[in-house]
Amino acid sequence: MNNLKRLGDKISIPIPLDENGYIGRECPQSDCEGYFKIISGTGLKGDPLFHCPYCGYKANQKQFWTKEQIEYAKSFAINQITGALLKDLKSMEFEHRSQGSFGIGISLKVTGKPHAIRYYREKKLETEIVCDRCTLRYAIYGVFAFCPDCGTHNSLQILEKNLELAEKEIVLSTTVQAELSACLIADALENMVSAFDGFGREILRVYASLATAPDKAENLSFQNLIRAQKRIQEIFDFDFAFGLTDSEWELACRCFQKRHLLAHKMGVVDEAYLKLTNDPYAVIGRKIHIDSGEVVTLASSLKKLGAYLTQQLEIKKKGTPSIMKSDHI
Repeated sequence: MNNLKRLGDKISIPIPLDENGYIGRECPQSDCEGYFKIISGTGLKGDPLFHCPYCGYKANQKQFWTKEQIEYAKSFAINQITGALLKDLKSMEFEHRSQGSFGIGISLKVTGKPHAIRYYREKKLETEIVCDRCTLRYAIYGVFAFCPDCGTHNSLQILEKNLELAEKEIVLSTTVQAELSACLIADALENMVSAFDGFGREILRVYASLATAPDKAENLSFQNLIRAQKRIQEIFDFDFAFGLTDSEWELACRCFQKRHLLAHKMGVVDEAYLKLTNDPYAVIGRKIHIDSGEVVTLASSLKKLGAYLTQQLEIKKKGTPSIMKSDHI
């Protein structure tokens, strides 16, 4: 049984990577079982703990093998054992031919194949991310996630990436004719508002348990900054507008209202807009003017506002008193 002995008491099982170097992982929580991928060697070094990017569950990395990988590993091990056993039995084959007219022949023949290996392929995912805190490269379904390595939620990182894309539209608007330029500027504004709304909804979902009314936190919209400001102060007890100066806050609120006109009024100024913004340059019944400079300033303000909102929620999570301010209300 030399071949079987050579296997020893451990079998090394190679886990294949996908074509981009990712290896699959799966949340061990039965009510989640979310599938994601990482590139080994990136991120933290030597940390045995992992976080599910979807539900945030934390456990040893060894608990995050996928069902397909486990079945593959089992079949690989059985393949090695049955293969070695067959080789050992093959070495015991013999054949004694019959002698004479009434001789009896005897032989031993071994047939069969090693146990089949259950190969698998990693799944295709929708978003690839490089964590801006620990540099882990990972892939997920959807957009928002906790970093599997350091546990940082990527909502602020995604916001900043989307704002940067919108800023590129502004740059592009300077290279085309006036009509197309205006469309690009308006589109950049709408994309910035949508990006912040998506970010705000997600970050409040993550921290909803800290709110006095978690259900309201999970359903709060950020398409109207003034309304969002009041709701956050009611259920989280801090003023997130404090992340901006008075002039930055005023411009951001005005830009969000301009986006509302674009989305619901074909960009035509109405009485509600004037009442909410006191815009001295707007005239009821005429199209709203959107300047590229104010959209660029908005991008900067939203990055600051997003960072401040995240910071205050983290402070609240740690139990440190938040900074209050109601000057903007």
